[in-house]
Amino acid sequence: MIGVNGRGVLRRKPVDDIDDPPQGAGLKRVMGTWQLTALSLGGLVGAGVFSLSGVVANELAGPGVLLSFLIAVLASAAAALCYAEFTSMIPKAGSAYTYAYAVLGELAGWLIGWDLLLEYTAIVAVVAIGVSGYLSYLVGQLGLDLPAWMLGAPGTGDGHVVDLFAMVLCLLLAWLLNRGAKSSARVETALVVMKIVLVLVVVVAGAFHINAGNYTPFLPYGLGGAITGAATAFFAVYGYDAMSAAAEESADARRAMPRAIIYSLGIATVIYVLVCVVLLGMQHYSEIDVRSPFSGALAAVGLPGLALIVAVGAVFGIVTSMFANMLAVTRVWFAMSRDGLLPAWFAKTHEVRKVPHRVTWVVGVVSALIAGLLPIREAAELTNIGILVAFIVVAVSVVVLRRQRPDLERGFRCPWVPVVPAIGVVFSLWLISQLDWVTWARFVGWMVVGLLVYGFYGYRRSALAGKSVADAH
Repeated sequence: MIGVNGRGVLRRKPVDDIDDPPQGAGLKRVMGTWQLTALSLGGLVGAGVFSLSGVVANELAGPGVLLSFLIAVLASAAAALCYAEFTSMIPKAGSAYTYAYAVLGELAGWLIGWDLLLEYTAIVAVVAIGVSGYLSYLVGQLGLDLPAWMLGAPGTGDGHVVDLFAMVLCLLLAWLLNRGAKSSARVETALVVMKIVLVLVVVVAGAFHINAGNYTPFLPYGLGGAITGAATAFFAVYGYDAMSAAAEESADARRAMPRAIIYSLGIATVIYVLVCVVLLGMQHYSEIDVRSPFSGALAAVGLPGLALIVAVGAVFGIVTSMFANMLAVTRVWFAMSRDGLLPAWFAKTHEVRKVPHRVTWVVGVVSALIAGLLPIREAAELTNIGILVAFIVVAVSVVVLRRQRPDLERGFRCPWVPVVPAIGVVFSLWLISQLDWVTWARFVGWMVVGLLVYGFYGYRRSALAGKSVADAH
């Protein structure tokens, strides 16, 4: 057994043996490069395209939403290269939690893991709300008159009590994930291909209805609005982070994971640029329907048939984002429980399918409650600060590990270290500074709860605590 590095809250999981989970505690390695790329694109191209692009344009940035997404992508790309290096070294479940645990110590790993539990769960809820908006549009087009109480969270409309569509979607996805990684990955890949084809059809059709006058003024809310929009929309451009949490289910993680990260971010960037240009060209930002922006814009330019098709496709397409992020939070939770920082009951996998079924159902229920009771913007603001903090930690960890262990085999090396990680850190700090005090308050409150849980439970129950005692003797 390789000894534990460090003591107390600074004890670290040795990178040399981190690739070997306890007997019977691992997950099935069944995903190839293109399935991982599809999983990443599922998170990258979803609610950001079909829903949040309209919210940011209408409320924060106007046509400057294009600038918002480019800023977010630039920051995301720097972090993506850092993630690619780690996935080539540590092909384990847990993403940033596992990386921080191995490099910065147990307390840092715990805080990032605890942070990601909330972030990913909230993202699932945000995406569910986005899907629900398109479902409501479809129901309206079919002439059905549903009761107002089930069509949105309190405060989102007259008579709204709960977003029932969003809640049901969260629970259905939990069921799908519990069918097994291979089966659910096939469904995800098929939906991603359909989604990208749908987006390209919309871009081509919408390009013939662009009115250049809709781009003026480009920054109606000023440059500050575009920057705030970048911070709000940031969660739409880091699907690769969710995908990295599934490293333990990759058939050849050291090679496939870095490739999937780079492929998916490149494809997603092109899609976001095209989508922003076409959406804001078809309809003035002030008239965009924030619940179903593309269907609304297509209907406004005289394409109601295509608008209906887009609404149907969006329902299935956005679900891929839910899939990626729900898979991520369950794998982070699984890894933390397997390490002893949370009850081992959560680390129990299904005897046949080898998926963390207990955690998956817990996440399904919690995300359903958030999706049903919070408006989309409030739910989105729960996500961004924590993911940005995780990006900072991963970027710093790449630099630290290059100095600590330059001898480690790296299937992919982040270029221009420490410059690229520094860019990721600076952009992430900048975007964090744009978030409002309510977002900060929620984040700090969640971290305080996390410290209490770690202090009263995780610190003593940690698997490394037992190893530390054994090493001392």
